[in-house]
Amino acid sequence: MSAMTAQKSEPTNPAEASVTPQPGGRGRRGLVTTLASHGILTVASLIALFPIAWLFFLSLGPDKDDYLHPGRIWDKMTLDNYSFVLQHTNFFDWMKSSLIVSLGTTVIGVMVAATTGYAVSRMRFPGYRKFMWVLLVTQMFPIAVLIVPMYQILSDLQLIDNYFGLILVYCSTAVPYCAWLLKGYFDTIPFEIDEAGRVDGLTPFGTFARLILPLAKPGLAVAAFYSFITAFGEVAFASTFMLSDTKYTFAVGLQSFVSEHDAQRNLMAATAVLVAIPVSAFFYLVQKNLVAGLTAGGTKG
Repeated sequence: MSAMTAQKSEPTNPAEASVTPQPGGRGRRGLVTTLASHGILTVASLIALFPIAWLFFLSLGPDKDDYLHPGRIWDKMTLDNYSFVLQHTNFFDWMKSSLIVSLGTTVIGVMVAATTGYAVSRMRFPGYRKFMWVLLVTQMFPIAVLIVPMYQILSDLQLIDNYFGLILVYCSTAVPYCAWLLKGYFDTIPFEIDEAGRVDGLTPFGTFARLILPLAKPGLAVAAFYSFITAFGEVAFASTFMLSDTKYTFAVGLQSFVSEHDAQRNLMAATAVLVAIPVSAFFYLVQKNLVAGLTAGGTKG
């Protein structure tokens, strides 16, 4: 019986007998995949960082034409461009204006967009679908078409050369997109939370403020970042509606280094590096919630 059992245990198919497992094959494939992915990510990171490094390098050149011969900068690197920008321009006025307008747009825009997105997500009032499409249609008009009527409206309201007027203009751009973004994010939050709030005696606004908003922090972070960047880097509206040199934003202040015949590119580069600091700081504050907000907002429409 033992001999018969041994014979049955032997492979009957010659092909099966010839196949031998190769230990470590999966591990080698995993190592190759890991190295390839890390290599691709490293190259992509270098490509993304190169313009920033190149801009910083050009900002160290003392002459406005050093960008034509960047190799010469190595022998005469200096921080004089930064000291000139900080001491002999309206840099701090530009910073104050940019922060006032950007933070004001962020706060007001996110508040309006959050309430709008929540109302459309939870309430079924007549025309709520058309309302969201109207918000989307407002993004179709180019800035050149909007400047003249907006200028007339702000002039009638005496808001030309006024921070609040520029904030309202930027909110008209930021709110529609942020409302769509937050509406999609609110759709991912279960309706049972709203019902639980009503059972506990909360008003609709109390439910929204105390229960929904804490859960929507990632979506709010994305909306805040978009609103901040929209206001911080915009040029056309700021250069048209702000008339005083001391009320220029960073984006408009950079134009002061461009004359009719040439441009002081060394000073522009130094200012651009300094301008990136507030944006980088704001991005650092909201980075934890950016990825979650960008992905979760697109799960439902």
